Amino acid sequence: MRIRIIAGKFGGRSIQAPEGKTTHPMGERVRGALFNIISSDIDGAEVLDAFAGTGALGLEAVSRGAKNATFIERDRIANRILNENIELLNAQSVVRAYKIGLSTWTDKNPDARFDVIFVDPPYDDLQLSTVERLVGLLKLNGLMLLSYPGRCEAPNLNGIVVVDNRSYGNANLAIYRKK
Repeated sequence: MRIRIIAGKFGGRSIQAPEGKTTHPMGERVRGALFNIISSDIDGAEVLDAFAGTGALGLEAVSRGAKNATFIERDRIANRILNENIELLNAQSVVRAYKIGLSTWTDKNPDARFDVIFVDPPYDDLQLSTVERLVGLLKLNGLMLLSYPGRCEAPNLNGIVVVDNRSYGNANLAIYRKK
């Protein structure tokens, strides 16, 4: 399966996605809408792509001018493809990818701070306690973007407020800002 980077310096280039259900890459339409909403927050941003999967969100951000991106993905196959995608785009100088669980990574990096955090957990296990821990990694005025199944409500997370909430069929996006 191929995923297209929509815009920016990698715009029009394709990256790989694993077959099967180990990841659920965000569709191009939803990803395009998301980046249209947050475009003013991306240029120069330090980005965390949590539950990175293919890396499509973080790579799209780097393509559109983010300063750098950190990817966290514990699945062996998804992590291999993520690293292949980074190499395919020759983005090694501005990204770091870690094959580790998100909770473990946050424990080891308590002082890390990001302008934008993409959170696209498995729909069958949103791991809200882990998602709540990510709030502490947001810089003041930073954005957290949570993708969650269409049948659920956007979770309330302490320390951040919902500034936008969109529905795209069976996928929803909640956009939070740290005030």
